[in-house]
Amino acid sequence: MSEPIISVSGLRGTIGDQLTPLVAARYAAALAVTLPRGIVVIGRDGRSSGPMLSAAVAASLQAHGLDVADLGPASTPTVGVQVRLLKAVGGIQISASHNPKEYNGLKLFGSDGRVLSKSIGENVLAGYRSNSQRWVSVDDLGRMIPIEDAHEAHLNLVLSTVDQELVRSKRFRVLLDCNHGAGGLLGARLLEALGCDVTVLGGEPNGQFWHKPEPLAENLVEVSQRAKDGKFDVCFCQDPDADRLAVIDEHGKFIGEELTLALCLLQALPKVSKPGCIVTNCATSSVSRFVAEKYGHKLLQSAVGEANVADAMIANAAVFGGEGNGGPIDPSVGYVRDSFVGMARILSLLAESGQTVSQHVAQLPPLAMVKDKVQMDTALLPKLYDKLCGAMKDATAGTLDGLKLEWPDRWLLVRGSNTEPIVRFISEAPTVALARQLCDQGMQIALET
Repeated sequence: MSEPIISVSGLRGTIGDQLTPLVAARYAAALAVTLPRGIVVIGRDGRSSGPMLSAAVAASLQAHGLDVADLGPASTPTVGVQVRLLKAVGGIQISASHNPKEYNGLKLFGSDGRVLSKSIGENVLAGYRSNSQRWVSVDDLGRMIPIEDAHEAHLNLVLSTVDQELVRSKRFRVLLDCNHGAGGLLGARLLEALGCDVTVLGGEPNGQFWHKPEPLAENLVEVSQRAKDGKFDVCFCQDPDADRLAVIDEHGKFIGEELTLALCLLQALPKVSKPGCIVTNCATSSVSRFVAEKYGHKLLQSAVGEANVADAMIANAAVFGGEGNGGPIDPSVGYVRDSFVGMARILSLLAESGQTVSQHVAQLPPLAMVKDKVQMDTALLPKLYDKLCGAMKDATAGTLDGLKLEWPDRWLLVRGSNTEPIVRFISEAPTVALARQLCDQGMQIALET
């Protein structure tokens, strides 16, 4: 067996090798020893290995005297909502996000209903590595808490953020691609509640993905064709745990994940009564900055990672936020990336404006993003950063997360992986060719370091 990939907010690995019931139970135990008595919420993203891991996690938590509320198949943001609703002491989402079906993982939540912060996560990680546990006697075992409807509270929160009657009046034709993840259970209910004529692809949460699970253009060719042939107003594509949303327009053109947040901001920001701030991570497209500034709001950036974005949003009382991977975060629903927030906000944008998705996208600045990576010992990163700054002296350098070099119309972000000997390069520029050139220039310097 090999070690799972572990971070301060969770772990993931291949079933039967990196991730077994024993590993899951040990990781749940490491969380349990940091918690007071109370309820822990468990959800899962629909993978076939989910019930097995859920049983192991629940048993470990109960054996530590904690009560367990098992939601069954549910989205990651739904777990966050239920943690708050039940006044739980924590939560665990069993999901490997966009990884293939042979993977699964555990994502941890704090009692505030959001992904575990770094400081607390480090304690759990230390406990896992030291095999921490505090098993209780038979009289102190935790209970299983029945949940009648895992999704209703989340549904109502999302519906409360938009003008439901206006959206219903438009009777939008929507194609929803759940890809047999967890998103279909709430996704279909939400769209039906908004009066949409809904066609669902892969609605059953059985983990038998009918295309590669990450919602990228190359994985959604068939979905895009269906969207075009069916003459839908919009197509929404979720990842398996439904915290990310990609969009396909009325012509079957893949809009992608980077513009999901920007479209949400176009709908949300005109309704904010006074200037505030928006938070994204430093790898998110500058399109969101364009929209924020258009409506008089300041855009702040955080280090990459949902917990970092949420921390910055709370610290700055942000009115909205998110990540460029298709993860809008609406504070009125929860500090968790949420595909359902994205769907409701985008439909509301279409209803309020009378314009199509493609018409809104045409009004945004045409920016292109390129992502790549090189194999490299991350111990060499300081030397690489110095060489990049020397070679690109006309850029403004920032070290919020790795090294970000910025020009008025483009930027390059260079970050080392926390789990692999890999350095990642992300660039954005007015054209694909310019973004590719900037990324290649940085990678060439890395190879020479």
